[in-house]
Amino acid sequence: MLSFENDYNKGAHPKILEALLKTNDTVLSGYGEDQFTKSAKQKIKEACGLPEAEVYFLAGGTQTNMIVISTMLRDYEGVVAAVTGHISQHEAGSIEYSGHEVLTIPEHQGKMLASELEAFIKDFYADENHEHMVFPGMVYLSHPTEYGTLYTKEELTAIHKVTEAYEIPLFLDGARLGYGLMSDDTDLTLKDIAELTDVFYIGGTKVGALCGEAVVFTKKNMPAHFVNSVKKRGGLLAKGRVLGVQFDTLFTDDLYFEISRHAILMAEKLKDLLKKKGYRFFLESPTNQQFVILKNDEYERLRKEVALSFWEKIGDTETVVRFATSWATTDEELERLEEIL
Repeated sequence: MLSFENDYNKGAHPKILEALLKTNDTVLSGYGEDQFTKSAKQKIKEACGLPEAEVYFLAGGTQTNMIVISTMLRDYEGVVAAVTGHISQHEAGSIEYSGHEVLTIPEHQGKMLASELEAFIKDFYADENHEHMVFPGMVYLSHPTEYGTLYTKEELTAIHKVTEAYEIPLFLDGARLGYGLMSDDTDLTLKDIAELTDVFYIGGTKVGALCGEAVVFTKKNMPAHFVNSVKKRGGLLAKGRVLGVQFDTLFTDDLYFEISRHAILMAEKLKDLLKKKGYRFFLESPTNQQFVILKNDEYERLRKEVALSFWEKIGDTETVVRFATSWATTDEELERLEEIL
């Protein structure tokens, strides 16, 4: 079956598989103490323009969100996110399971506004009963958002100013960060994100790796005894080399950015194809996720031949579905989709 269901429906980029095979018989230390992991960390620091950054590799996005949030929050604090944020909707309550509440504020095509964030925090402290409530201890956002939309540098700067004023960390979920950075419509660079956040991660799972996310603590603010906390939460990988080799490869010769750009080019072709066929878009997304409104009968017809992601219902007769391109999408797949449509 043809699949545009997600951006991780294929294994890994051939250069990563080649690197894993090439290093397979090399005897290395465990737990990320190997030479490839150290090399990957150095390359990421250089790409971020932060030689003093602290980098740590984890296996997947849900694990990364839960570990970063739960280790950086105090026990009486929660994390503020847009109501459509990934941790608000699609993390199976993992943040709450760690003992921290997700405090939601309105969304605007997946994004939060700095003004509404500031009002939320101000209202919290203005409440004379706030000692009986969950404190806002961190702000979470994703870039791209759940709707494939992007923050501008001005928007991210404004949010950063709010979190800085209230001395709470700003955490950016970068599961699809490559696709955001390589969009034609962005004015944010990796160095900008490193400067304007306290912690963020560079997603590998959805951008060419078999698995893996690179967490970057930007202000010498990695929680104390972080490795101990990671292990306690079941996230310490004995064969840390698996992540190190992959990210060392992704950050050699700009591979991460090159394959991310490919996904954007494929998404633009996909968008043109869908528009030519007369499909309506739920919103305008500048990244690899495209959201289309289908009549329910058309959705049922298409899903027999094309794997798509259900997103949400619009009334009783229409459904929003997501088409996603990736580092591995081919022109042949788009040509086949055109035939089916």
